[in-house]
Amino acid sequence: MNGFEKRAAQKKLKIMKTTMEMLKSWEPKRLRIADIAKEAGVSQVTIYNYFGSKEALLSESFKDFIEKAIREFEDYILGGHSLKEIIEYIMTMERETYSSLPPATVKELMIEDKEMFHYLEERYTNDVLPLMVKMVEDGKARGEISSKVSTKGILSFMGMYMRSSGEMLDEASKQEDIDAFLEEAIHLFFYGICGREQE
Repeated sequence: MNGFEKRAAQKKLKIMKTTMEMLKSWEPKRLRIADIAKEAGVSQVTIYNYFGSKEALLSESFKDFIEKAIREFEDYILGGHSLKEIIEYIMTMERETYSSLPPATVKELMIEDKEMFHYLEERYTNDVLPLMVKMVEDGKARGEISSKVSTKGILSFMGMYMRSSGEMLDEASKQEDIDAFLEEAIHLFFYGICGREQE
C-alpha cells in the first residue's frame, strides 16, 4: 500500500468511526451525509466518492463494527478462558453495545435492513457458531458443563438466552446496581434457581 492508498484508507476508517459515534445519539434515518462530513472534517464529495450513498456508508460502518466484534470474540474464545469468563465477556459486550447504541438503532440496522440481517445470519453460521461449539466442547472437556446435556441442547439454550439479552439489559438499566444484577443473571444461567447441582 503506497502513501496515497494508506491516507485514503485512514480517511475512510475515520469516516466510518465518526458514523458509528454519531449513531450513539442520532437516529439512522435522521443522520445526513452533511452532518457526518462536518463531524469527520471531510467534504461530502469525499464521502460519496468512498461510499456512494448514506445507506452504503451505514452498512459498511456497521459491518466493520460487527467484524471487529467477531475478531475480538474469537481471540477471547481462543485465549484459554473458562466458560463462566466467556459468558461474562459475551454479556459485557452485549451491555456495551446496548449502552452505546440505542436499541431502536440496533433494531433498524440489524433486523429491519434485510440485506444486513442476511449478512449477520451468514457471519453467525460461518464464524460465530463454530466458535460457540468449540466453547461448549472445551467447557465439557474441562468439566464445566454437565455430561447430561448435549452440545446441541446447550447451544439452543444459549440461543434463547442471548435472544432475550436486549430485554434483560433493558431491565438491568433500571436497577440501582447493574453489575450485581448481571452477576445474578450469570449465576441463573449456570446454576438456575436451585444453586449448583449436587454430584
